[in-house]
Amino acid sequence: MSEPIFMFDANDPQMQQAYRSAQDTFRYFWRELAWERRRIVPGLDMAMVKLPFTDGPRTDGKSEYEHMWVGDIGFDGDSVSGTLLNAPNWLTSVRKGDAVSVPFSHITDWMMTADGRAYGGHTVNLMRARMDRSARSQHDQAWGLDFGDPADIQIEIQRQPKAKKGLLASLFGKSAPKEILTFCDHPMCVNMLPKVEAQLKADPGIARSIDDQGWSLLHHEALAGNLGITTLLLRYGADPSARTPSGYTAGDLARKIGWLELAESIR
Repeated sequence: MSEPIFMFDANDPQMQQAYRSAQDTFRYFWRELAWERRRIVPGLDMAMVKLPFTDGPRTDGKSEYEHMWVGDIGFDGDSVSGTLLNAPNWLTSVRKGDAVSVPFSHITDWMMTADGRAYGGHTVNLMRARMDRSARSQHDQAWGLDFGDPADIQIEIQRQPKAKKGLLASLFGKSAPKEILTFCDHPMCVNMLPKVEAQLKADPGIARSIDDQGWSLLHHEALAGNLGITTLLLRYGADPSARTPSGYTAGDLARKIGWLELAESIR
């Protein structure tokens, strides 16, 4: 894939804010991607993250960093990994198709698309906001996507109404913290709860199982922001103190990505 190159001052405060916004909302991208991998029929047309790459300091006038899109995304709480989708314009240390891994703090954008609609794209929308109407239209046509209003970036795909608070209250009981009741699980999480509970009833050992990466289901579900499922796993014996090979508990992972309500519930 390719896209127009837009040069900007590395100290541009609006662009720096776009980077921060991308990192702050990355959890919604990761939750959608985690569910996408469970779907029989794909729901996403594209999911990618923008990362900065460099050959080191330059003396030829070109920018030291080239920001490029990466697909086939993996995330372990520390680093984002994937496959480089762009062919670099001037860098020589990476090539299109390379497997790459970059610390999470280096993320500069993320974007996912479904039914021709773009979600995320914080830096893209900043650049669109700086275009006149004609240039913006041409940009969107080149992508073949509906980006919507650049001042109103959508970060969640709403295919059905959000979960009702009552469902989460039923999972926690009357002792549910007030802040937890404001949390909205992904619709697929809500729909899967009866099936997940049936599986746990039939085999409670699932709740404590560890995969070949040393992660429990509780670790995976916490990072993906699935409050309803983590609640069931804890109810059926998942160990909240279990750590990944990197030393993180499920609560740590939820907190690192920004699911603070979920992190507080894992005790």
